[in-house]
Amino acid sequence: MTNTFETVAVFGRHSDPRVAEPMTAIAEFLSDRGVDVLVAAVVDLEIAGRRVPEDKLAPSADLVIAVGGDGTMLYATRLAVGHSVPLLGVNRGRLGFLTDVTPEAMLSSVEAVLEGDYSRETRLLLNAELQRPDGTCVTDMALNDVVLARRETGRMVDYETWVDNRYVNTHSGDGLIVATPTGSTAYALSCGGPIVQPDLDAMVLVPVCPHTLSDRPIVIPAASEVQIRLFERPETRGEITCDGYPLGALEDGDRLLVRAADDRITLIHPPGHDYYEILRSKLNWGRDSRVRRTIRA
Repeated sequence: MTNTFETVAVFGRHSDPRVAEPMTAIAEFLSDRGVDVLVAAVVDLEIAGRRVPEDKLAPSADLVIAVGGDGTMLYATRLAVGHSVPLLGVNRGRLGFLTDVTPEAMLSSVEAVLEGDYSRETRLLLNAELQRPDGTCVTDMALNDVVLARRETGRMVDYETWVDNRYVNTHSGDGLIVATPTGSTAYALSCGGPIVQPDLDAMVLVPVCPHTLSDRPIVIPAASEVQIRLFERPETRGEITCDGYPLGALEDGDRLLVRAADDRITLIHPPGHDYYEILRSKLNWGRDSRVRRTIRA
């Protein structure tokens, strides 16, 4: 039988034994099926596949299989963006909202995908642009979120938000999260933001520990442009991160612009994928909280 994907990159934090074992098993399984397997040159494992530089994995592959947690998938996204290569996630982390293939179903899921039995889903990416008064500009992208956080001080960060050049609010608190629907179940959720179905074209603005309790999350269209400026007050300093990766400091006179990126990322799901089943599993929905386990000494 002809494989749907002829060249597959297997990626993960190979130094972790929980990741190394499934990476090796997947690579061997793919190789036995006649798939051209790619692994990063830095991988120090006895593993089937051709070694290529890490930044060449996505451009050279028809599919990237990321083994690990959601952090691994976020990093794999950074490798894959702009190369039109889909991602399949095998969960060896904790929550695993993005890595939805369980270790038990790992090989059967990979086999189904090779045989063309899968679904595709595109996910919104954010483009963050940090503009300086001198005309310089720093950019990055995010699958989960762009975050403004207070920097090097115990004081709150004071900032203004604008949407499509319309003033929204002046905020005081620990920062602001601009999240995609994918990121709505990450940092934004822990700060009281809503869960947004992944296929919606939307962004969520979630204040972090706001000083004013009426400062609530807002859901806006993905076509909008968000602008964030520091309010001119002493000791106000901010740090910008994209999916946890530093973009730079936000200082007086700077502007942070966040909008939907031109590129999107494609996720591959094996048969039976159900987003609401994932929510129930990860968030313990549908379980009777009145039931208490008896703990024996």
